[in-house]
Amino acid sequence: MTKHRIFAMSFAKVYPMYVDKAERKGRTRAEVDEIIAWLTGYEGAALSAVIDQEKTIEDFIEDAPRLNPDRALIKGVVCGVRVEEVEDRLMREVRYLDKLIDELARGKAMDKILRAPTS
Repeated sequence: MTKHRIFAMSFAKVYPMYVDKAERKGRTRAEVDEIIAWLTGYEGAALSAVIDQEKTIEDFIEDAPRLNPDRALIKGVVCGVRVEEVEDRLMREVRYLDKLIDELARGKAMDKILRAPTS
């Protein structure tokens, strides 16, 4: 099976799109970075390095410091597809990030986006 072309895209090209989408809806780059850190473990300098090195999206996911085990709690539809039903593991990881950025842009509270436990 051939790999989807999104896997070869540079994360450095996609990241500004995530930030732009969030900022157009009154959210911040810091919130986008917080989502990425929660999902992948990339924080601060590590995230900057990924962007500066123009790692592919595949490498961004595969080399992630720590994929959050709670990411399996992410449910819903992105681009007409239920993220929890995406069979390709790598594509599912990409869709998880897309879904979280969509939730941010829709005004959802950060604790809900980051699947904080309810007390």
